[in-house]
Amino acid sequence: MTVEPGQRTGGLVLGVDTCGSSGSVALGRLAEDGLELLGQTELAGRSFSATLVAVVEDLLKSHGVVPRELSAIVAVNGPGSFTGVRVGLSAVKGLAEPFRTAVAVVSRLEVLAGKIGIQGVGAPSAALDAHRNEVFLRLEVTGGKPREVLAGRADLAAFEMTPAAVAVCDDAAEELIRAAWPRALVARIAAPTAADALELAVPKIRSGAFIDLALLDGHYLRRSDAEIFGAPVQPAAQGR
Repeated sequence: MTVEPGQRTGGLVLGVDTCGSSGSVALGRLAEDGLELLGQTELAGRSFSATLVAVVEDLLKSHGVVPRELSAIVAVNGPGSFTGVRVGLSAVKGLAEPFRTAVAVVSRLEVLAGKIGIQGVGAPSAALDAHRNEVFLRLEVTGGKPREVLAGRADLAAFEMTPAAVAVCDDAAEELIRAAWPRALVARIAAPTAADALELAVPKIRSGAFIDLALLDGHYLRRSDAEIFGAPVQPAAQGR
């Protein structure tokens, strides 16, 4: 496979994660053995729409980087806050489109599960609080690809096989998983960050596994509140 310039060692990559109650942006450089993290900035909770672009600009400026010099952008596309995910993806599109910057996407659950592997715990399964007594769940499937679903207490109890270990980073997810799967090892670790997303995405960047910007969308796993609680659409009256 031909390696494009943006995937070579030394390429600058930006990570954006606005899926949780707080978020982060990170800047790194592709290294021979992975990623050199240059810096990361935390985003104040629930204020992404007002601060994200300015924070990215400040992070890049602090390292003498302008957007056109980015080789790739890594977007965490959910699951999580609908507003946060949308704000993050809109910013990524705005940064990438003018310079045709390559964009790779990763799931927040995938990033959290990847942190478990770094700590040597084992199984690449993870759960995040989805509110309403539900979790966003990444479940390892023997001999197949992991699957990601929205699950409540009854759903968790109905699984025929449970994972050996599950990564969690919040109280609500930990409580639900421990109650449903008492034999599973529940690994409580720090919430995933943009820097973690960059680390996870290095192989995708190296191999050129990028997404068409026209297809970039949120990985929500749940319908929005407007869709769930909105008034039903009345059929249009037919003329007589």
